[in-house]
Amino acid sequence: MALSFFGKKPNSAPGDEHAPAAPDVRRSQGPRTELSTLDFSGGDVNRALAQCAGMVEVQEVGAGIGAIYEEAAVLYANGNVAEAERVLNSVLDDSANTAGEGLWMMLLDLYRLTGQRERFESRVLDYATRFERSPPPWEDLSCQPEKRRSEVAPLVNLAGNLSGQAATQFQQICVIGRKSGAIRIDLGRLRAVDETGSSLLSKALAQLASDHVRVSLLNAAQLVNMLSGQVVAGRNDNRDTWLLMLELLQYTGEHERFEDLAVDYAVTFEESPPSWEYKAQQQAAVAATALDAAVTDDDAFRFEGELTGASNDAIRKLAARASGQQVVKVDCSRLKRIDFVGAGTLFNVLATLQSQGKLVVMQNVNAMVGALLRVMSVDQVAQVTLRP
Repeated sequence: MALSFFGKKPNSAPGDEHAPAAPDVRRSQGPRTELSTLDFSGGDVNRALAQCAGMVEVQEVGAGIGAIYEEAAVLYANGNVAEAERVLNSVLDDSANTAGEGLWMMLLDLYRLTGQRERFESRVLDYATRFERSPPPWEDLSCQPEKRRSEVAPLVNLAGNLSGQAATQFQQICVIGRKSGAIRIDLGRLRAVDETGSSLLSKALAQLASDHVRVSLLNAAQLVNMLSGQVVAGRNDNRDTWLLMLELLQYTGEHERFEDLAVDYAVTFEESPPSWEYKAQQQAAVAATALDAAVTDDDAFRFEGELTGASNDAIRKLAARASGQQVVKVDCSRLKRIDFVGAGTLFNVLATLQSQGKLVVMQNVNAMVGALLRVMSVDQVAQVTLRP
């Protein structure tokens, strides 16, 4: 959701007043503003506020409304939550107020950021009535635990020759699976599997299923092709290898090949083969979870918690990340607050990156932080979008 906090900025496209201004990285950086020359390295919030008092331009969308945005944003940035709430409510409680949706979103996000559900629910009704649309849902943003790596299905690699010597390894695999609830087993490095090895792998898969552990088998089709040379229809040996192949085909989703092999098994061993069970869907779900976690944990850059002060590691790391990329996306869904000095430091870093032809996209920013970024003109050197 992109909301206008201070009305249409100069040179905005007609009808686009609700969209955040995105910088054109193909153009050279415009003239430096007074704000861009400020020194935020001292880390003194009060001094920085005094220095910037008359230097921030706010375009008002109504009688004093722009000043309310600015005041509430700066108060929250400085940690004065109660005062920020009072300032916002002073306008919204006025029956003659002309506040737009942005001011309401600031208050609702402030309640979500501070865990005040009762006050949030009392205000969403007013929001829905005023704007005739469904209000944003309640979400407690006051405490957001880190995504633990243990939530990602662990990966186990089987390599070399699989034989009876792997019994201990399979016991460990079952223990790992029970602890995590899901496990990925890569079969691509196996070079040979004897009858005992086939039996161990089949029993391990059966045990994991009994323990309700979700299993993903990587390169299962490769192992089936390797084992196919060890079974011959009508020759009743290597029974465990037959059974392992039938099990693996359920993970690869090859139903027709499974049915052909099951008929050969029944003729060869004169007994009913295992029933078909489609396990490829389970396998895909585990693999997708692992891929999503890998992207979220390893590839995405994010701001979390509170960014305060001029010497901020997260902002410094953003500059380092951008050195090798043209477009950098920053997940701000877990970002609660940026103080005034931190926002100034961020502006200076982003302005430098923009002058280098780079674009930083700040996504899922809460409305309170978004208002401060607008006050500090951060949205002029980066693309800023608000969370719904």
